[in-house]
Amino acid sequence: MYYEYIPEGKEYPVLCRRLQTNKPGWAEKILSYVKAEFRREEILLDWNEVAEKHGYVHVGQCRISPDHNFLAYTLDATGSEQFMLQIKDLRNGCIIPMAPVNGVVSLAWAQDCKTLLYTIADENQRPYRHFSSLVLCTKLESGNTDDTLVFMENDPSYCVDLTSAKDGKFITVYVVDATEPLNGLQRVHERVSGVQYFLEHHFGFFYILTNAPMKENIKCSHEGLYLARCRVGDIQSTTWQDMDIFNGHLVLFLNKDGFPMICSIDLPINVDCKHQMLIEDLNPWFFPIPSNSCSIEPGSNLDFMSSVYRVVLSSPVIPDVIVDYDMARRTFSIVQQEEVLGAPSNARSCSSGYELDSLQQHGIEKDAKDKNVELERWKDFSSTYCCERKEVISHDGIRVPLTILYSPKAWKSSQSPGILHGYGAYGEVLDKSWRVDRLSLLDRGWVIAFADVRGGGGDDPSWHKTGNGLLKQNSIHDFVSCGKYLIDEGYVQRDQLSAIGVSAGCLLIGAALNMYPNLFHAAILKVPFLDILNSLLDPSLPLTMLDYEEFGNPGIKSEFECISSYCPYKNIRPRGCPPSVLVTASFNDSRVGVWEAAKWVAKVRDSACSSCSRSVILTTNMSGGHFGEGGRYIQCEELTYDYAFLVKAMGVDMN
Repeated sequence: MYYEYIPEGKEYPVLCRRLQTNKPGWAEKILSYVKAEFRREEILLDWNEVAEKHGYVHVGQCRISPDHNFLAYTLDATGSEQFMLQIKDLRNGCIIPMAPVNGVVSLAWAQDCKTLLYTIADENQRPYRHFSSLVLCTKLESGNTDDTLVFMENDPSYCVDLTSAKDGKFITVYVVDATEPLNGLQRVHERVSGVQYFLEHHFGFFYILTNAPMKENIKCSHEGLYLARCRVGDIQSTTWQDMDIFNGHLVLFLNKDGFPMICSIDLPINVDCKHQMLIEDLNPWFFPIPSNSCSIEPGSNLDFMSSVYRVVLSSPVIPDVIVDYDMARRTFSIVQQEEVLGAPSNARSCSSGYELDSLQQHGIEKDAKDKNVELERWKDFSSTYCCERKEVISHDGIRVPLTILYSPKAWKSSQSPGILHGYGAYGEVLDKSWRVDRLSLLDRGWVIAFADVRGGGGDDPSWHKTGNGLLKQNSIHDFVSCGKYLIDEGYVQRDQLSAIGVSAGCLLIGAALNMYPNLFHAAILKVPFLDILNSLLDPSLPLTMLDYEEFGNPGIKSEFECISSYCPYKNIRPRGCPPSVLVTASFNDSRVGVWEAAKWVAKVRDSACSSCSRSVILTTNMSGGHFGEGGRYIQCEELTYDYAFLVKAMGVDMN
């Protein structure tokens, strides 16, 4: 069993393992080098020691070899996201000497336990998140210092990802046989612009989650390998977002009307793959979840043979709760829930009946076997804090989801300060999970709201497409409409609304500040993407060419004019009176140049009218990267500074 935790008083986690098996002789066979007690905790990697050595640490990926003898991981010691590959021999605790390999993005072990496949980035850091342009193999303990090139992607508008199938039989770039990783690649399907494929393998069959039209024919000529591509019929207003696979079960992540859902289907599926099926025909089990849950995050779930699926459920009023769902017995049990010190004593506990009722509200009938679900309980603070979901009419009549959080005891109609969060890019769903730091604001009458504007993630792929490229202004109008709604409906006092955005979310907020300078009294922009026009005009910058698909290519006249019309830096109003703004940047940020924040702040200050008394503050983190400095205590300090700025800028009496 592999796990990690943060030791008391430390900044970073430690990665550990402990033997957990009832099979006699298994430990001696697999871990023959271990002479100590098998069930004693073994620390594999202490991030705190790495941080002490380098002053900063960000561990990207960790991969254990199939024989449990090696740990491969990537390490960023500067915040620049230039990850360095290191391989640790767990038999003796030593780092294996090897030539430096930098810019590593993703890792996968072959079944021989000696071959490691990895990806590296080009000079423009082409990968967005976990991708790169090269895939290489290296032989451990062979004395061969020359890695073998397996695949190179020459098109700068595409990235390459490297993942292992859940059963370990294949590694996907195209498809690499994990038993013979150097014997070439097998193409599963030709690349088609706008079409996505997520691939898993199960006893000779590939299971593919794709947005491709049903009329497309997928073939694979690999001997003895078949592709299962049956369409599971639609539940109205439901989209399939992700999947996971086990020896006996297929797990599907869904979104229905903006609410996350998850279900399991028994494997194998004995169906005619040429015809569409209804999901009800497959006897799915929809996991019981709270009706107001906003976030379902899967655990590691690395054991292919397991019938238990672990997730973390959360919402603005439900502290993170770890739940194990037994897919064979169709029951669930709560493993742990985050303890909230000083929380209100009247937090209610919600039994399983409450959660099961929520499925019927989504139009899904309860499975008969759900009656055997044990009456577990989890804490829900919805009796103390209201979490409301509204639909706001945007400029073009589209309904935009708005989640509003406040304390009925402390909130005062049309007299409370508020914060509006937004992102609206890359199809990413705005994070609305539990955060204990919000309670201090809620208990003092603040309103915290989340605008799920177009361009971000929604209940349909079109939600992203109608808020990017030439339609990006929809995102901005959606955000402004949500801000006006909070004021018009009395949730927030007219001159007490603030906004918070991160990275591409600052593009949204920066444009809104230009268009409606009097709507927001204050704003916090973290590692902000504010000079989008000049950045996209420079193809030598990291991520630029990849961002053409999201925001448009300024080399095309119509797209240039669209980007120019909302670019936050270009459209700063002269002689205006901007709201108070706190801008935080990171010097080593490889995704958004530190100069974007600096030049935007300088221009706003220079353009402000002489009588404007509001503050525009720039802080620069000199040691971290796009995601800050990483340590939990440093993050607390940054959060404290953010809240102090808002309180002072908005003139709120916190007593």
